[in-house]
Amino acid sequence: MKNLPKIIPVFPLSNFIMFPGTSVPLNIFEPRYIDMINDSMKSDKLIGMIQPKKINDSSTNIINLHKVGCLGKITTFKDTESGNFLIELKGVIRFNTEAEIDTKKKYRSCEVDYSAYLNDLEDNNEDLKFTDLQLIFKDLKSLFEKRGYVINWKALEKQKLDETINALAMASPFSLEEKQVLLEAENLKIRKNKIAEILSTYSHDIFENTTLQ
Repeated sequence: MKNLPKIIPVFPLSNFIMFPGTSVPLNIFEPRYIDMINDSMKSDKLIGMIQPKKINDSSTNIINLHKVGCLGKITTFKDTESGNFLIELKGVIRFNTEAEIDTKKKYRSCEVDYSAYLNDLEDNNEDLKFTDLQLIFKDLKSLFEKRGYVINWKALEKQKLDETINALAMASPFSLEEKQVLLEAENLKIRKNKIAEILSTYSHDIFENTTLQ
């Protein structure tokens, strides 16, 4: 995608992280974000998803944001009778936040830089093969099942490898901090290794033997 916008509206959604190549449904109901989606639909249909930090700036009462987020493109849009917007957003490319911009809008906007993540735009699996994931798939399946997550593994195996890794990273029962680490991983190979590292910390939980009383 050429001519990526330097200044983007950002949606600081708690408990949510989007990865490049993944699609997510969103129900938009807050007036300021209704405005944001309206403005975006009239222009390039692009908004930035970014995770708020748990620690806020008490002096300004502003919610601090993580530096790295993901630009998303609105691919489907529906206006409901209640006035809400139902949209589907597809992750395009990650960005580093450079500065927040005062646009006089109700929603927040940031100046961003994409240069560190241009590989997100390439159809490139970086020499990884699906067999490279099989070692972590067994542990992932165990963790997903233990936490009650339902995943269509056969469908994942039919996707491109980058989409599979990013979908697993987004859907995983990892903590938000761990998912943020995965989002900030430089490339797919590093992200795959980070998933394996995080899984190793869950290994006791996955494999512990339980006795029914």
